[in-house]
Amino acid sequence: MTALLHLEGLTKTFQTRRGTVKAVDGIDLEVRAGETLGLVGESGCGKSTTGRMLVRLLDPTGGRITFDGRDITGLSQRQMRPLRNDLQIIFQDPFASLNPRHTVGSIVAAPLQVQGMDEGNHRSRVQEMLEFVGLHAEHIDRYPHEFSGGQAQRIGIARALITHPRLVIADEPVSALDVSIQAQIVNLLARLQRKLDLAYVFIAHDLAVVRHVCNRIAVMYLGRIVEIGDRDAIYGSPAHPYTRALLSAIPLPDPVAERTRERIVLRGDPPSPSAPPPGCSFHPRCFKAQDRCRTERPPLASVAGREVACHFPELGPFG
Repeated sequence: MTALLHLEGLTKTFQTRRGTVKAVDGIDLEVRAGETLGLVGESGCGKSTTGRMLVRLLDPTGGRITFDGRDITGLSQRQMRPLRNDLQIIFQDPFASLNPRHTVGSIVAAPLQVQGMDEGNHRSRVQEMLEFVGLHAEHIDRYPHEFSGGQAQRIGIARALITHPRLVIADEPVSALDVSIQAQIVNLLARLQRKLDLAYVFIAHDLAVVRHVCNRIAVMYLGRIVEIGDRDAIYGSPAHPYTRALLSAIPLPDPVAERTRERIVLRGDPPSPSAPPPGCSFHPRCFKAQDRCRTERPPLASVAGREVACHFPELGPFG
């Protein structure tokens, strides 16, 4: 697969009353055409900030974003407008992202209007897209409050896909939904990807969901990528202690295996991004930390078929 999106040294800092917060701390990443890249980690690790920078809803503080060979880092919102056809986002909370005063038809058609596309066939295109995501054409004149959470998320998906994008950022697209509905939305996204040849960045904290939908996994901790690799490598033999801890928390369907397996419990809470620890940012919680970890930040380096930022990576199978 060729690289559709490439990040190089991407950073994002915010100024607060307590000082500078480095939400994203120099990450390198690529998204290949037609794949699903999972971006996972605890709340506050910088996943959503990264996703919003990818579609330029947030401006990076530093680094470079290249989309389809073009540097889009410094483009103005006016210059970005034509690229919105190819870059779209699905938000976590479907109701918060849908204007309650607008009908479904006007919500889904909004990207077409922004792009100045022919308004004569908006209605038919919207109806076609609604049916494509599992809704009904007659829903076009209804309002968001008339729908369930799963249906509202389908409306958000329809809006994101109406311009036939090449890359979609799915920012925790099922975390606000009932468990019974999550599988339906995940399966819908997978079906749409096959039909439309989409690439996804799937942002989530639920690693069980990520395993079913992603080709590659990137694990974030305190604004940095600590491990990235193919799904089977990450889930079968995670090399970073943080990745192993996250995977050990996934419930197992077998009650006996669930009772007998080793659970890795991390110490304390993640450090504040406004005052990150020296050396490896994970060392205050790491069960393998040594003196070197407290003073020297590990680079992202190739280990056993994936990239890992750890001085003492694990090399054996997991589970």
